[in-house]
Amino acid sequence: MRLRVEFTTEPFDLEEVPAHALVARGVVEAAGLDAVDVGPFGNTVEGGADPVLTAVDVLLRRSLEAGATRVSLQVNVIEEGEQ
Repeated sequence: MRLRVEFTTEPFDLEEVPAHALVARGVVEAAGLDAVDVGPFGNTVEGGADPVLTAVDVLLRRSLEAGATRVSLQVNVIEEGEQ
């Protein structure tokens, strides 16, 4: 099974990137996922279910420890042939 996860961490800071956002980016970039798209207002990752779910667990724990007060995420199953 393949998954796509879209997530944001808050609070936002338009002046500089918050520590929790940098931590979240580091987690997903180090996770060895098939696709990682990091942006200022949302992030998307894709990959096999096990590595994605492991990355989400670490992402939640570390970004909350780094000061995130809210983490919003959506998880979708990617059907075969869908991109």
